[in-house]
Amino acid sequence: MHSDYLAHDAIGLAALVRERKASPRELLDAAIGQAEAVNGAVNAIVLQDYDAARKRAEPAADAGADAPFAGVPYLVKDLGAAVAGLPLSMGSRHYRYFVPADDSPVIARSRAAGLNVFGKTNTSEIGQMPYTEPQLFGACRNPWNLDHTPGGSSGGAAAAVAAGIVPIAHASDGGGSIRIPASCCGLFGLKPSRNPLLVDLPSNGELVVQHAVARSVRDSALLLDVTTGQTLPPGAPGTYLGALDTPPGPLRIGLVVDPMLAPALAGDTLAALNDAAALVESLGHHVEPATLNIDHARAAETFLTLWATIAEEMVLGARALTGRTPKRGEFEPATWAMAVVGRRVARARLPDVLEWQRQLTVQVAGLVSRYDAILCATLAGPPVKIGELQPTSFEAAQMKLLGVLPVKPLLQEMLSKASEKAFAWAGCTELFNLTGQPAMSVPLYWNARGLPIGVQFVARHADDALLLRLARQLEQARPWFDRRPPLMQAQR
Repeated sequence: MHSDYLAHDAIGLAALVRERKASPRELLDAAIGQAEAVNGAVNAIVLQDYDAARKRAEPAADAGADAPFAGVPYLVKDLGAAVAGLPLSMGSRHYRYFVPADDSPVIARSRAAGLNVFGKTNTSEIGQMPYTEPQLFGACRNPWNLDHTPGGSSGGAAAAVAAGIVPIAHASDGGGSIRIPASCCGLFGLKPSRNPLLVDLPSNGELVVQHAVARSVRDSALLLDVTTGQTLPPGAPGTYLGALDTPPGPLRIGLVVDPMLAPALAGDTLAALNDAAALVESLGHHVEPATLNIDHARAAETFLTLWATIAEEMVLGARALTGRTPKRGEFEPATWAMAVVGRRVARARLPDVLEWQRQLTVQVAGLVSRYDAILCATLAGPPVKIGELQPTSFEAAQMKLLGVLPVKPLLQEMLSKASEKAFAWAGCTELFNLTGQPAMSVPLYWNARGLPIGVQFVARHADDALLLRLARQLEQARPWFDRRPPLMQAQR
């Protein structure tokens, strides 16, 4: 079963169940076996729910053999989305014992579609960072090179999929947290259009959406049908999965080499973009240089202001969820300091920032509307090494001090400086959280060191189906499903 398990995506595994070639219990045992083989190296799963999942996989409990994802093992990111009866720690000591009583709507729909949740995946504390190194659970590592990050904040989800534990895993994206890990781990990652059905915890600016990282485009499409409440049969016309049956016509694609909120793009990233441009041209699409003439500095400030208010709500407002007063020692210094920035600096600016976000959304929509899609970088460079983006000891000490004695000018300076390292590497995705447009990272390129470097495609708002059709065409032209990281090759 183990080799069969790794050879199929989630739709393929569900077909095995329906055809009685495998049972849900066999699939679950294969997933747990793979987790036991690799999780010690990658630290992707931070909470196990194996016994409950085994009960759900028993024949007597299998009332959904015809469900689209019947019996497929599934992992949920330990942030935002609640799984009834399981801790929702969000990578934080304060939330470690917070146990929601009910599933989030996205998780309830996923379970109803047959997905069997058997654990939760590692994330940065309250999803604040584009890497996954929480003090609570320790660093998550990239299966392609264990010295490097799998990205974040959905790093555990991406590491689990790349390491073969599951073919698809729940993830969320408020600033790139689906696309960044997908790029780092050689996976497909779609950030859907802004959609109230894909939101679990509301946030200022409506930055965050829930979806997944996956090995196949069709799994991502079917899950989007499931979580947006699609009632048509899987693959029927009018569904995202059904859209994959229609190749995209010749598209006009704008190639943007602007680093967005990052200062510059690395040579590997430029090579990945040029390679992707050549590939899409070979498929009959027209590619031309494009620019997004926006105020990058103001866009960065807008994102950071909204991000700080989210930190304030999740940290200083934690009592609303946990019933306990948050304490500074229960959060990492950077997280607590960002929350203080949110309360002392960002909150007062919120009305003006939300208005500028609205104007930016209209402006970018107009720029993108000249094309069918935009091709741009997902990350400014390859996956960084573990610890490379962590605050220095001096920065951490400064954050602790500001968390105790908040001084507005220093807080404002910290807000800018704290983001510089992160934006230098991961400043290419946040713009499209601000605008709410669909965006995806597609794994088409590996550098000379064997590290994946995804490229990002962006479409008009609500044109998710076009992105999925394009992704399917790229997947067929340059398949990535069977590319295995060294960690898995060592298992053969």
